[in-house]
Amino acid sequence: MNFEILKRREVVAVSSALLGLIVLAVVIIGIAAYVIGIYNGLQVTKMRVAESWSGIDVQLKRRTDLIPNLVETVKGYAKHEREVFQKVTEARSALMGAKDAKEAAAADNMLTGALKSLFAVAENYPELKASDNFKELQDELSDTETKIAAARQFYNSNVLDYNTKIKVLPSSIVAGAFGFTQSEFFEAEEAEREPVKVKFE
Repeated sequence: MNFEILKRREVVAVSSALLGLIVLAVVIIGIAAYVIGIYNGLQVTKMRVAESWSGIDVQLKRRTDLIPNLVETVKGYAKHEREVFQKVTEARSALMGAKDAKEAAAADNMLTGALKSLFAVAENYPELKASDNFKELQDELSDTETKIAAARQFYNSNVLDYNTKIKVLPSSIVAGAFGFTQSEFFEAEEAEREPVKVKFE
């Protein structure tokens, strides 16, 4: 009789231990799935930032490709404006050599300022403003400026989403554990916030 009671108690103890292990395993699997879900969400958001940066990069490349033609066209009419041409060329080179969003934004701001000077010079040459080649370059540059602004807005929106996920709980814990770092916004300097004016009346 005592043997049967002991045996039943043993079975209950083993069943309780087994149930405890099952519950523990389910909790561990649940926590792991939750962490994996947060990690994957961070990775997706990080990839969106990279993808939206490529949109800016394409437009900046298009812009830098237009600059030599624009400079050569203006040079044909305003040969003595060497300093302006040099600043545009230096700014273009800096933009082409930028390694991240912060460097690209600084170089883009420098190029925007240099282009403003270039177009100010063009104001003094009515024959240049009337040139079909110059007008075509103006239109292309204006279109590119619009696309850069849209790409910048899209990129910054994705950066905001990504940086927010890194800062808020519980994703900030996972982000810190896996080494996720904040992305830089692509920002224009205060003096450069106005777009380049490329239309002449």
